[in-house]
Amino acid sequence: MEMTLEMKKELFGKLELQAKELITNEKDMDRVYQGIVQLLDNNIPYFNWTGFYMVENGELVLGHYIGKPTDHLKIQFGEGICGQAAANKETFIVDDVSKESNYLACSFETASEIVVPIMKGDEVLGEIDIDSDEIAAFDELDQELLEKIAAMLAERL
Repeated sequence: MEMTLEMKKELFGKLELQAKELITNEKDMDRVYQGIVQLLDNNIPYFNWTGFYMVENGELVLGHYIGKPTDHLKIQFGEGICGQAAANKETFIVDDVSKESNYLACSFETASEIVVPIMKGDEVLGEIDIDSDEIAAFDELDQELLEKIAAMLAERL
């Protein structure tokens, strides 16, 4: 069944509240990250790889995720879409990864990607990285939801 805009807005409102409850009430940050990837992956059908990269020693390090295994355990700032989002400190939406010269493939099935930095002030603490097997899967509502979750996580960190 195709999700209408109203259905998507309602679902995303519920997911935002569930994420806020998890981020606010769970003491263990590992459980927070795992809970967020499960919440998103279980409820949004076109999220085919859902995960976190966290900044450690000046590079992005793979954290909790759900999806196919990736060889990209560490990513330098500026490298690939994740590294670009970190270096530029802004959300990146790529409608067709095959058209990106610096795309780091996690899976051959991946068609589009959204990367949202987790920012505290001007500092990148990590990123939410989502891949989809559908071309142009992500829109402003996806960006808005993920940026709200990133902001809630940043407040907690």
